[in-house]
Amino acid sequence: MSRAEELWERLVRAALRRERFGMGSVGHPAGGIAGYVPSSLNNRDIDTILRVADEIQDEEPNVARILCEHAYSLAQNLDPNSEGRGVLQFKTGLMSVIKQKLAKREVGTIDRSQDVARLLEFYRLYREKNNVDKLREEEMMLRESGVFSGNLGELERKTLKRKRVFGTLRVLGMVLEQLTEEIPAELKRVIESDAAMTEDLIAYNIIPFPLDAPTITNAIVSFPEVRAAVSALKHYRSLPKLPSDFSIPETRSPDLMDFLHYVFGFQKDNVSNQREHVVLLLANEQSRHGIPEEPEPKLDEAAVQKVFLKSLDNYIKWCNYLCIQPVWSSLDAVSKEKKVLFVSLYFLIWGEAANIRFLPECLCYIFHHMAREMDEALRQQIAQPANSCSKDGVVSFLDQVITPLYDVVAAEAANNENGRAPHSAWRNYDDFNEYFWSLHCFDLSWPWRKTSFFQKPEPRSKNPLKLGGGQHRGKTSFVEHRTFFHLYHSFHRLWIFLVMMFQGLTIIAFNNGHLNAKTLREVLSLGPTFVVMKFTESVLDVIMMYGAYSTTRRLAVSRIFLRFIWFGVASVVVSFLYVRALQEESKPNSNSVVFRLYLIVIGIYGGIHFFISFLMRIPACHRLTELCDQFSLIRFIKWMRQERYYVGRGMYERTTDFIKYMIFWLIILSGKFAFAYFFQIKPLVKPTRTVIAMDNIEYSWHDFVSRNNHNALTVVSLWAPVIAMYLLDIYIFYTVLSAVWGFLLGARDRLGEIRSLDAVQKLFEEFPEAFMKRLHPVRASASPSSEVVEKSKFDAARFSPFWNEIIKNLREEDYLTNFEMELLFMPKNTGKLPLVQWPLFLLASKIFLAKDIAAESRDSQDELWERISRDEYMKYAVQECYYALRYILTAILEAEGRTWVERIYEGIEASITKKTISDDFQLNKLQLVISRVTALLGILNQAEKPEHEKGAVKAVQDLYDVVRHDVLAIYLREHSDQWQSILKARTEGRLFAKLNWPRDPELKAQVKRLYSLLTIKDSASNVPKNLEARRRLEFFTNSLFMDMPPARPVQEMLSFSVFTPYYSEIVLYSMNELLKKNEDGISILFYLQKIYPDEWKNFLARIGRDENAAETELYDSPSDILELRFWASYRGQTLARTVRGMMYYRKALMLQTYLERENAGDTEAALSRLETTDTQGYELSPEARARADLKFTYVVTCQIYGRQKEEQKPEATDIALLMQRNEALRVAFIDVVETLKDGKVHTEYYSKLVKADINGKDKEIYAIKLPGDPKLGEGKPENQNHAIVFTRGNAVQTIDMNQDNYFEEALKVRNLLEEFDRDHGIRPPTILGVREHVFTGSVSSLASFMSNQESSFVTLGQRVLATPLKVRMHYGHPDVFDRVFHITRGGISKASRIINISEDIYAGFNSTLRQGNITHHEYIQVGKGRDVGLNQIALFEGKVAGGNGEQVLSRDVYRLGQLFDFFRMMSFYFTTVGFYFCTMLTVLTIYIFLYGRAYLALSGVGETMQERARIMDNAALEAALNTQFLFQIGIFSAVPMVLGFILEQGFLRAIVSFITMQLQLCTVFFTFSLGTRTHYFGRTILHGGARYQATGRGFVVRHIKFSENYRLYSRSHFVKGLEVVLLLVVYLAYGYNDSALSYILLSISSWFMALSWLFAPYLFNPSGFEWQKIVEDFRDWTNWLFYRGGIGVKGEESWEAWWDEEMAHIRTMRGRIFETILSLRFFLFQYGIVYKLNVQGTNTSLTVYGFSWVVLAVLIILFKVFTFSQKMSVNFQLLLRFIQGVSFMIAIAGVAVAVALTDLSIPDIFASILAFVPTGWGILSIAAAWKPLVKKTGLWKSVRSMARLYDAGMGMIIFVPVAFFSWFPFVSTFQTRLMFNQAFSRGLEISLILAGNNPNTGL
Repeated sequence: MSRAEELWERLVRAALRRERFGMGSVGHPAGGIAGYVPSSLNNRDIDTILRVADEIQDEEPNVARILCEHAYSLAQNLDPNSEGRGVLQFKTGLMSVIKQKLAKREVGTIDRSQDVARLLEFYRLYREKNNVDKLREEEMMLRESGVFSGNLGELERKTLKRKRVFGTLRVLGMVLEQLTEEIPAELKRVIESDAAMTEDLIAYNIIPFPLDAPTITNAIVSFPEVRAAVSALKHYRSLPKLPSDFSIPETRSPDLMDFLHYVFGFQKDNVSNQREHVVLLLANEQSRHGIPEEPEPKLDEAAVQKVFLKSLDNYIKWCNYLCIQPVWSSLDAVSKEKKVLFVSLYFLIWGEAANIRFLPECLCYIFHHMAREMDEALRQQIAQPANSCSKDGVVSFLDQVITPLYDVVAAEAANNENGRAPHSAWRNYDDFNEYFWSLHCFDLSWPWRKTSFFQKPEPRSKNPLKLGGGQHRGKTSFVEHRTFFHLYHSFHRLWIFLVMMFQGLTIIAFNNGHLNAKTLREVLSLGPTFVVMKFTESVLDVIMMYGAYSTTRRLAVSRIFLRFIWFGVASVVVSFLYVRALQEESKPNSNSVVFRLYLIVIGIYGGIHFFISFLMRIPACHRLTELCDQFSLIRFIKWMRQERYYVGRGMYERTTDFIKYMIFWLIILSGKFAFAYFFQIKPLVKPTRTVIAMDNIEYSWHDFVSRNNHNALTVVSLWAPVIAMYLLDIYIFYTVLSAVWGFLLGARDRLGEIRSLDAVQKLFEEFPEAFMKRLHPVRASASPSSEVVEKSKFDAARFSPFWNEIIKNLREEDYLTNFEMELLFMPKNTGKLPLVQWPLFLLASKIFLAKDIAAESRDSQDELWERISRDEYMKYAVQECYYALRYILTAILEAEGRTWVERIYEGIEASITKKTISDDFQLNKLQLVISRVTALLGILNQAEKPEHEKGAVKAVQDLYDVVRHDVLAIYLREHSDQWQSILKARTEGRLFAKLNWPRDPELKAQVKRLYSLLTIKDSASNVPKNLEARRRLEFFTNSLFMDMPPARPVQEMLSFSVFTPYYSEIVLYSMNELLKKNEDGISILFYLQKIYPDEWKNFLARIGRDENAAETELYDSPSDILELRFWASYRGQTLARTVRGMMYYRKALMLQTYLERENAGDTEAALSRLETTDTQGYELSPEARARADLKFTYVVTCQIYGRQKEEQKPEATDIALLMQRNEALRVAFIDVVETLKDGKVHTEYYSKLVKADINGKDKEIYAIKLPGDPKLGEGKPENQNHAIVFTRGNAVQTIDMNQDNYFEEALKVRNLLEEFDRDHGIRPPTILGVREHVFTGSVSSLASFMSNQESSFVTLGQRVLATPLKVRMHYGHPDVFDRVFHITRGGISKASRIINISEDIYAGFNSTLRQGNITHHEYIQVGKGRDVGLNQIALFEGKVAGGNGEQVLSRDVYRLGQLFDFFRMMSFYFTTVGFYFCTMLTVLTIYIFLYGRAYLALSGVGETMQERARIMDNAALEAALNTQFLFQIGIFSAVPMVLGFILEQGFLRAIVSFITMQLQLCTVFFTFSLGTRTHYFGRTILHGGARYQATGRGFVVRHIKFSENYRLYSRSHFVKGLEVVLLLVVYLAYGYNDSALSYILLSISSWFMALSWLFAPYLFNPSGFEWQKIVEDFRDWTNWLFYRGGIGVKGEESWEAWWDEEMAHIRTMRGRIFETILSLRFFLFQYGIVYKLNVQGTNTSLTVYGFSWVVLAVLIILFKVFTFSQKMSVNFQLLLRFIQGVSFMIAIAGVAVAVALTDLSIPDIFASILAFVPTGWGILSIAAAWKPLVKKTGLWKSVRSMARLYDAGMGMIIFVPVAFFSWFPFVSTFQTRLMFNQAFSRGLEISLILAGNNPNTGL
C-alpha cells in the first residue's frame, strides 16, 4: 500500500510543480508546492511556510504536515469560495499532499491538540541541532579575519547556512504565534531574539534598510557615501510629526519618505523602491564629489544640488515656458533638506504614475500642485493627508490622481481598434501630454476637475464604408493623417530647393548654357515657384490640422491661417508681377518698371530670409533673439517663421560643427547638381525640342492627348524617369561621400590598426602601458620611479590579472583550448626577476631559434646579440631563461651548489662585459645544457617524493658535468679557492646532495614556466586558432590605443543599469529542443556541432569528456546536461546568452574594485606583495560585490513571467535558474491578480520585482499596484515603462534579448560613462551610441549579408551621423541613455499604438527635440544577433519599413524637419524616412521608365520617331538611365560595406570578402530587400497595417514550403516582379530596338530585379532544389490553394482565408480610392495591344477596343460555366456537363473559324492573352478594394474564383523553373554550398546518408 501512496504523492507533486529535465543538478528541491501559490491569494506567508515544510519534510514529516495544514487554513480564510484564479487547483493539490502525509503514518488517528507542543519541541531541537548561538559568532569571526582573506568561500557558506536556519526559525515562530498565545515566556524571548536576526532575510533590492541592523552582512551599508545619503533622508526637526497610528518598522526611525507616504497615500512598495532609488542617486553623486571622511558622514551641498537640478530640470523648463513661478520663490533659498524632499516627491509621483510616465509634462503639472500641497502640510504640527489624494477617509495617490487620467487614456486607446482606426480618430500619449504645453491645462484645477479633457470617446462605427468614427475630443496641435503629403509638409524646404534647382538648371540647359540677360530673366521665374510652393505648404498646414482645431491653442490656429493668407497673397502678387514684367519685356522700347519692382520685392524678401537664416546659425545670435523675445515685433517675426513648441527650442549647434556639416553637404550638392546638369538634363534638351517640333505622327491606337498637344505624353515619358532619378540620386551621392568620410574618421580614430594576430604579437609590449593609461587609474603616489624596466614591470604586474581574466573567460566560453589558455596567460610579474615576463605564446620556440643562431654563429658577441635582438621576443626569451634559471638554481641549491651557480653567472657576466663570450664558452654545446636543464625542471614539476628528489640531484650533477667539461672553454682563475672546494665536494659526492624542493608558489610557477619555455618547440603565432577569440582580442587590444576618456576609480564612476525587455522568446534550450530533428534529420545540436566544431571539442574538454565518446554518455550526468544546454544557448539568440554577457559588467567591476584597493606609495613594496595582483577569490569579496552592486544593476523585464509561472511554462523555470546563477539579476514582471469585490471578479495589475532567494526560489522585493492593464500601446515600450522604476543609476543601457557582451569590453564601461562629462558640442551627451558586432554572420550566407549590411550601418554609418552630421538617433540597442534626463522626459521609448511601432527611434527624436545630444563611440562593442533566414529577414525589414512609414506621419519627424537648420534637416531626412522614400523611388523609377517605354512601343510613337530622326539613339540618355538603376541596386549601396571592410580587415581581405559575397549572390539578396522595403513602406503610408513581427531568431535549418513563401511574398514581390516581366515582354514584342544588344543593355537591370524578386525566396531556401521536397511542396501548395476557408480557418491553412487577410489593410474610403486609381494602370496593356493585332489592320477607332471587352466578357462567362459551383449543380449534373462540353466545342470552333476566315493569327491569340491577363488583374484589384459593395451585388464568389485562378497561374510560373532545376542533383549541392559553410554542407550530406530510410527525411 505504501508504494502506491508514494506514487500518488509523486503524481500530485508533479501536477503542482512541473519538474524540468536536468534541473535537479542545480539545487532545486526535488518536489514541493512552494513557489506556486496563486497571486490572487496575495499572501507571502503561505509561500514561505510551504517552503519550510518542503525543507524539513525528511527531517520531521509531522511538523511538515502541521505547516501544510496551517498554510491551507490561511488560504481558506483568504478565499473561502476558491473564486480566485488558480486557487481551487492549489487548495486541491495541497489537501492531497496533506492526505498523503496522514496516510503514510502507520499509527491511528492524529491528536491535533498536540500540534502546538510538537512545534514547540521541534523549535528547541532545531535550534540545538544547528547550534544557533554559535552560528553568528563563527560568521563574525570569519568576517573580522579579513575582507580579502582566503576564507571567503567558507564565509559564504556560513552566511548562507545562517540565513537558512534563521529563515526556518522565523517561519516556525510565526506559525506558533498564529496558532497559540500560550508560548512560555522564555521561549517567546528566544523566538523574538531569533526573529531579530532575520532582518537581512527581509527582501531588499540593493541596500538593506535599516543600515545598522545587527545582522546585515552586505558591505554596502559600510560605505560612507551610502550612510551620508541615508542620513539625508532622515526625518528632520521642522517636519510635522507623523500620527502614532502610522506604522513604521521598529527597526528604523521615520524619514522624509514616510512623511510623503502618509500625506499623499503613496503605496508602501513604491516608497521603499524610491527610498533606495533616491539614496543611490545621492550616494553615487556624492562619490563623484569625494568620499566623506567624518564618523557621521554628510552629503555635500554640491551633490544634492546636482541631483536636484538634474531631476527637476524638465519641471523648471516647463515653468519657464509657461511663464509661471515654480513652487519655490528663489532657488538659492531652498535648503538642502527641502531639495531632497522635492526630489523624493517627484520620484514618488513618477514611480507610481504607470502609463502616465509617458506624459512628462503632465507629471510636471501634478508635481507642481502636490509640491504646493506639501508646503501646506509642512506648516502644520502634525502631518495631515492631502485633499487631492483623499476620498471617504482613504488616502491613495493612485486612486485619486493617476487612475482618472489612466481611465481616459485607456478609453482613447481602446478606440484605436487595436491599431486599425486612423490616427486622427483617437488621442495618443503625445496628444494628452501636449495639452500640458499651454496654460489651458490649469483649467483642470487641483484636485482634478472633470473637464472635457477627461471626456471619454464614443466607440467607433464598424461600417467599413462609413467615414470617420464616434464622437471624440480633438487631437492636440498635430494630426497624423495618413498621406504621402507629410513628406512635403515636414521637409518642404528640401523639395522647394530641389524643384527650384531643377527649374534653374533646366532653364540654363534650354538656353544652351548661355548666362545672358534672357537666361537671367527666365531664371527669375524661380520667385513665383518659391512662393507658390510655400503657399502649397501653408495649404497643407490648414488641411493637416483638420481634427485638432477645436483643441489647439487659438494662437497656433491663427498662425496657420495668417501664413495661408500671407503666402496666398504673395503667390498672386509675385506671379502677377513676373508675368507683367515678361509682357513688358516683350514690348518694344519698354521701360520695365514692373520688372524692377519685381526685382526689389524678390531681393528684399530673399535678403531678409537669408539674413535671418545666416544669423540663426550663430549660437550667440540664438541667445540674443531669445533675450529679444520681450519685443513683440521680434516675437511675431519668429512666431510667423517657426511655430513655437515646448520641445524643439534651441535646436542649433556650435558654429564649428555647423561649418563641418555644411561643407559635407556642399560637396554632395555640387556633385549632385553637376551630374544632374551634364548627364540628366542637358542630354534631353535636344530630343525634347525635336519631339515637340514633330507633327503628323502616326499613332497605332486611338490617341486622346498627344496628337494636337506637342506630343505631351511622349515628352512626359522622356522626362519622368529623369525627374524621378533627379530626386533620388542625391541619396547615392550621400552614400558615397558618407562612406568615404566615415572611412577617414575611422582611420583617424585608429580603427583597424590591429587586425591580425601578427599585429597583436608585435604590439603586445605596448599593451600594459596603454591599458594602465586608459583603463586602470593608479594614484600618483603608487606610480613607480622613472626606471624603464621598473615602470614596465609595474604596468605589466597591474595589467596581467586583467589579461589573464580575459583569457580565462575566453576559455570558459570554449573559444580556447586548455593549452592555448596556458600559452596566453601572462605571469604576475610580481617576482624577483629583473625583467618583464611575457605570455608564452610570444616566446614559444624562441629559445630553440636563439640556440641555433648561437651554435651556428661565427660572429662577435655584439653581432650575435644584434641578430638575436632583431626579434624582440627572442631577446626576452633568452633573458628570461638566463635570469629564471639563476633564480631557480639559487633557490633549490645550498652551500657549494649555490656558490657554483654564483661563480658561473659571475663568469658569464664578466665575459659579456669583456665581449669574449664566444671564446670563453662553447656555444655550440648549448643544446646539452638545455637538455639537462629541461630534465631537471621536468622532475621539479612533479610532486615531492624521495625518488623524484634523487632524480633531481642526478639531473643537477649531469648539468654540472656538462657545464664543466663541455661548455666552459677555459677554467676561470678568479675565486680559485672556491672552485677547488666545489671540485672537492663533487669528488666526495657532497655537491648537490640535498635540494630545497620548490614549495613556494612563485618558485613553482617559475619552474613550470621555464620548463614550458624550454620544451615548446612549435611556434604559437596562430594562437588562438578560433576566429571569434582572435576577433575579440584584436578589437580589445586595438581599442587600447583609441581615444577614450581615462577611467575613474570604481567608487567615483557613474552608476548605471542595464535593461532588457523580454516577452516569451527562448531563455535556455531544453534537451528536447536540442535533440529534436527536422525533416532532414538535422537537430539544433548537430547543427551547432558542425558550425562550431572547435568550440564543441573545447566544451567536451572543459567538462572532462572524451570527444570520441558516444554522445549518449553525456546525457547520464544532470550537471553535464545543464552545461550542454547552456553551451548551446550561448550560441543562439537566447536570454541566457544576454544575461551572461551583461553580468560581465558586474564581474569586471568586482575585479576592478578588488585590484584598486591597493594604493601603496612604495612601488617596491607593492610589487613584492603577491596579493596586489592576486585575483583569487575576487568574486567572493564582500566589498567588491557591494561596490559593483552600488554601481551596476541589471533588470530583465519579463512581461508575462507571472503567467508563465502559473502555467508552469519551461521559460519560467529557466528564468528562475538564471536568477539563481546570477545573484545580482533582477526580474520585473506584470502580475495579474483576480480578486473578489462585491461578488464580482476584479482584475488587478501589479508591477513586481523579484530576485532569487537562498533557496533558489523567487523572492518578491517590490509589488507596485497599477491603475489597470499597462498594455495600452505597443507591447515592448509598455513592458519597458512598467519596469523602468526598478532601474538605478545615472545611466541606463538598453539591451535587447538577442544581444551579447564580452568581459574585456565590460572593462571599458567606466570610460564610456565618462563621455557624459566630456565636451561633445554645445550640449552634454544624453545618449551614448555604442558599436555593435553582429555575431550571427557565420551561420549562413544570408546571415553574413545581413551582418555585413548591419555592421556597415552601426559602425561607418553611425560614425558619420554623429560626426559631422549631428543627426544620429537611437536605432535600438545597445545605446547608453542619460537615465535621469530621459525618465523625467517621457522614458526611453514612445508607446502610442502603431505610430510608435519603431519605438526605439522615437527616444532619439525625443532626446534631440528636448535639447539632448547623441554621440557615437567605437572603442567599445556589444554583440548583436540578427535574423538569419530570408523569411525572418523579410519580416524584420517589413517591420522596420512599416515603422518608417508611420514615422513619416509622426509629429516628431515633422518638428525635426521644421526646426533643424537646412543642412541638418537634409542629413536627418536622408538617414531616416528619406532613405525609404528613395528606395521606393528607385523601384518607381523603373516602373516609370518601363511604362514610358511601353507607351512609346504600344502607341507607335517610338517607332515613328526612330524612323524620322533616330533621336532615341541618344547614348548619354540611355547610359544615364541604365547606369542609375545598376548603381542604385548594387554597386553604390555596396560602397560603405567595401570601405568598412578595407578599414577593419585590410585591403586584400576586404576585396576577397566582397568577391565572396558577390559569388554568394548578395546582389540578389539586396535587390530582393529593395522590394520588401518598398512594399511595406508604401503600403503603410497609404493604408496603415504596420505591426510588430516576431521573427523567431532561431537557427534556420529547415526547408520553407513553397506555399509559405508564396503567402509571404506574393503581393510584395511576385505580383510586382511579374508586372515588370510583362512590361519587358511588351517592350520586347512591340518596341523599336535596333538590336538585341541595345535591348539587353537597356533592360538588363530591370530583368535582374524582376527575376530576383521572383526567385530569391527559393534560391535562399535550404534544400530548395531537392526533388523530393519539390514534390511534397507541390502537394502542400495545391492542398492549400483548394482548401475552402471559413470561420476560424487561418491563412496558412486555406487560400481563401489568406486572400481575405491580404486585403484586410484596405479599410478606409481613401484607401479604396487610391487602390482603384493605382489599379487603372493594368488596363493600358489591353488598350495598346488590341490595336497591334493583325486582325484589326490599321483601324484605330474606339470600336476595336470596345470589341476587345466583348471578347473578354465572353471569356469570363466561359470561365464561370466551367467553374460553376458543384453544390448548386448536384440536381442537374448531367446537364451542366453537357453545357460545359458544348461551350468548349463552340469556343474551339470559333477560334478556328476566326483564324481561317479573318486576319486573326496564332501570335494574335498569344498577344490577346498578354492583353487580357493584366486587365483581369486590374478588375480583380478594384473588386477587392470595394469588397463590401461587390458582396452586395452577389459577384464576390465569382471574383474569388477568378482570383484563385490568378494565384494558381502565378504560382505555376514560379514553380515550374524551380522544379526544372530540381531535376539536376548538382543544383541542390551547389545551393547548399552557397548557403552554408563547408563544415555544415558536409555534415548535412552525411546526415542525409545516415538517415537511411527515415520517412521524415524525404529520401
